[in-house]
Amino acid sequence: MTAGEAAQERAAVTVYVPEEYSADEAAILRRYFTNLDGPVFALVNLPEVVKGALFARYSRSPKSLRRLFLDEFVGDLDISGDLTVDATVGLHRAEELYERVFLEYGDDSVAQLGGVHLACEQASNVLTKILEWGRLMSYLEQSTRYIAYDARLGGRYRFHRDPAVLASRVGARYVGDMDRMFDSYSSLVTAVTDHVRETVPRDPRDSDFVYRQATRAKALDAVRGLLPAASLSNVGIYGSGQAFEALLLRMRAHPLPEAQQYAAMMLDEMRKVIPSFLRRVDVEDRGVRWSRYLEQTRVDTAEEVHRIFGDAVVDPAPPVRLVDFDPEGEDKVLAAICYSHTNLSEDQILQRVRTMSMDERVSLMRAYIGDRSANRRHKPGRAFERTDYRFDVLSDYGAFRDLQRHRLLTIEWQPLTPYHGYTRPELVDEAGVADEFDEAMDRSALLYDLMAPDFPVQAQYAVSMAYRVRYVMQFNAREAIHLLELRSSPQGHPAYRRVALTMHRLIAEQAGHRAIAAAMSHITESEPGLERLEAERRAEARRNRGSS
Repeated sequence: MTAGEAAQERAAVTVYVPEEYSADEAAILRRYFTNLDGPVFALVNLPEVVKGALFARYSRSPKSLRRLFLDEFVGDLDISGDLTVDATVGLHRAEELYERVFLEYGDDSVAQLGGVHLACEQASNVLTKILEWGRLMSYLEQSTRYIAYDARLGGRYRFHRDPAVLASRVGARYVGDMDRMFDSYSSLVTAVTDHVRETVPRDPRDSDFVYRQATRAKALDAVRGLLPAASLSNVGIYGSGQAFEALLLRMRAHPLPEAQQYAAMMLDEMRKVIPSFLRRVDVEDRGVRWSRYLEQTRVDTAEEVHRIFGDAVVDPAPPVRLVDFDPEGEDKVLAAICYSHTNLSEDQILQRVRTMSMDERVSLMRAYIGDRSANRRHKPGRAFERTDYRFDVLSDYGAFRDLQRHRLLTIEWQPLTPYHGYTRPELVDEAGVADEFDEAMDRSALLYDLMAPDFPVQAQYAVSMAYRVRYVMQFNAREAIHLLELRSSPQGHPAYRRVALTMHRLIAEQAGHRAIAAAMSHITESEPGLERLEAERRAEARRNRGSS
């Protein structure tokens, strides 16, 4: 198959909108990207700091990664020494190099030492959650807070078009309803932005740019719930060969066709960079059998659960519930604090901790936590990993997709449906556009119901992000400090701020772990008028320092 034929096949499978480059631009890009015409590609021949900076900028830009590189990065690089490099045809050379090393030292640990920066563009928001599953990887995803999703690609709104759905009896209805949902989103972005700027005055200390960015972000936060889960996003991923292998095995076993299609493209591109590390993925008695095992256990478990719970009715429940914790959690944390400073067994330390006075407990905890007032990134050590909390959460899908990206925890989620209802932000009511918001939600639910009989997995694409999804989150006290302080910060989205603040309260009041809750000294209860204002002020200050 020629390169052109491969590109046509990718476009047909994913309905990808390719970008056009001039001959000079293509000559530059070939040195650093493993293809120029597909939605999945790896970055090569660039310093690590450049790849990291490029991905960081990627999350807040509406541009594709290759266009962003041309527009904002290549002018600052000395590329004269790369004139003979062509990353798009480097597979054979890479295979020879890695094969020689891998045959001599090849075990699983070697595959932890080769990493890849990979871009997955025009991926649905359903797929991004699958991509961002692995703990030992790094992700940057296009932000709904900085980018208006009414911009079109190739003259079309940015939502995933599953080929099987398009070819079915619901295909025309799917495209039509999606277009109308994006029309509503576009209309409400303008209306809510105007309302925010009419009701929130600009502080004289702020530039017009900072004010407009912060007010725009507030409006985008309020109306992002209108976006369907089919909305396209760009994701940058960095991981080792071993981590990518695990990701690909899961994706190939996933029931979502889009996940399987992207897995194939990801494997093609990474084999141009770390081929031997991924050799086992499609070996019959290794990766193929592993993916088949994952698929079979998922199918069998789903059948058993449906047999047992198929007729059960969902009981009303609070949106955030602490469903499991250790009543002795604080005692065990205090014992873990002492452990490395004594010669005693853990049982003996724990017995002594149980007899400590309140003053002794407070003094020991305070010594271990230290003064964190200067920086929330100063966190206590691994003793806080001694106790866990498990929460059952029902929140809008937008909040879930932000919380899901925390990797050092256990998170499982249920299928996305419209059956748990949706949340409508107060700002939408205040702007006088509640009826239009509700109309879009109704359209989303009706489309889901139409798709579900024939496409039970792809029907999730139709569900708008304001609809609620149920998920469980389990994490230790150390991760709680990181997660809850970060997600309760003033610049956070109001939806996930409510989840974080409720979790913090339940740790203190229901679990009774008040000392652990008190260690989270950077929890922020107050609600700012413009969530992104302080962040925009800091960003402008950094830009001004950089230009001086």
